Amino acid sequence: MTQVKPSNDPRIADLVRKGEVRVALYVPQYSRDPATGELRGWTIDLVAALGAHMGIKGVPVEHPTPPEAVASVASGNCDTSILGVEKVRRVAVDYSTGLIEADYTLVVPAGSPVRSVADADKPGVRIAVVRNHASTLTLERMLKHATLVYEDLPNPTFELMRSGKADMMASLHEIVLRYAAKIPGSRVVEGRYGFNTLALAVPKGLTERLSYLTEFAEAAKANGTVQRAIDRSGWHGLHVAPKA
Repeated sequence: MTQVKPSNDPRIADLVRKGEVRVALYVPQYSRDPATGELRGWTIDLVAALGAHMGIKGVPVEHPTPPEAVASVASGNCDTSILGVEKVRRVAVDYSTGLIEADYTLVVPAGSPVRSVADADKPGVRIAVVRNHASTLTLERMLKHATLVYEDLPNPTFELMRSGKADMMASLHEIVLRYAAKIPGSRVVEGRYGFNTLALAVPKGLTERLSYLTEFAEAAKANGTVQRAIDRSGWHGLHVAPKA
């Protein structure tokens, strides 16, 4: 994917003139090295690959939540985002074909009888979730009996479960796995209750930029760039999205 000279593709001429492509990311898609401050993770590798493909600098731009990343792209502050594909977000952005599929599951405390999402969907059961996260939007469509308890970020969402204000937590497989390690005896429920397709998002109507990013997404899957990013990150429950 490395490209020495800036691309002369007219579809991204505005980005080449700027010399950078700004990519909106959000917690927990990346982490920060506590010693160096360097951003790390599969999204960071893909931002670098996108910049290299264009022959310009790929710049990750941090946001605390997905809605803020969406707003950043829609306003033009960022040029694109690696964003979970959700119908409610299509009001503001358009998506390339998928890059990655990320599994959703639950983490439950020691002694919980819950073995599946079906077990969890019972009256009186409280599930801690991150407000407006794609994993939460999926649960909102699925559940018939259980109650969702909301926080805005992953850490306070986990605290709802740890403090007993919720009976379990739902999120990405990798995220709940990390939290499971913080409570002795807790476990990640086997299987997945869904998955999030993540793709490159652009402001509505930018069809030329979208077509370029779609071509990049398909090439990055085909040549192993996406798989290498997943492997380097060590994340669980991530898969290369199918070829379009």
